[in-house]
Amino acid sequence: MVVDEPAGEAHLASVLERPRAEVAAALRELSAEYTAQGRGFDLRLVAGGWRFYSRAACSRAVDRYVLDGQQARLTQAALETLAVVAYRQPVSRSRVSAVRGVNCDGVMRTLVQRGLVEEAGSEPETGAILYRTTNYFLERMGLRGLDELPELAPFLPEVDDVEAESLEGTMIAEAVAAAAQAADGSGEAGRAAPDR
Repeated sequence: MVVDEPAGEAHLASVLERPRAEVAAALRELSAEYTAQGRGFDLRLVAGGWRFYSRAACSRAVDRYVLDGQQARLTQAALETLAVVAYRQPVSRSRVSAVRGVNCDGVMRTLVQRGLVEEAGSEPETGAILYRTTNYFLERMGLRGLDELPELAPFLPEVDDVEAESLEGTMIAEAVAAAAQAADGSGEAGRAAPDR
């Protein structure tokens, strides 16, 4: 209860000076016991370690008590960007932008600040910084590892296809933005004049 990230079995075994297999078995037994007893908390294996969580039936009350309206949700843009990083990692910002069709620099900074995404080196050819998801991402998603992500990758375009279309996509995006601005201007004028 005093750790701020999931505790690994090897680390716990070292601290307790017990064999890892014994610690692993005890953790699984405790988790099953808490579930059978219907306790308000749960012991789960996530992101390569064990951590206590509020049981789903109690989470609403705990959220109200702890967060009291402080919880900030991710925007649709942030969720889309996070999905691209999760399925294509390690990936550069420019490639994420190419997949999404819009610039994602600000969104990436937000995801890094929230600890969901981190730098993962640089691309040898271009020197661009590569990004990947963090253990905190796995923890928040309730995943043990990236292999537990739902099958979504087949629906994302291949990087080569996106790069070939990115220039065309940029021109289309600019044309759509210009059309939207023009429509916005005429829409505002239309709203200013009352209907008769």
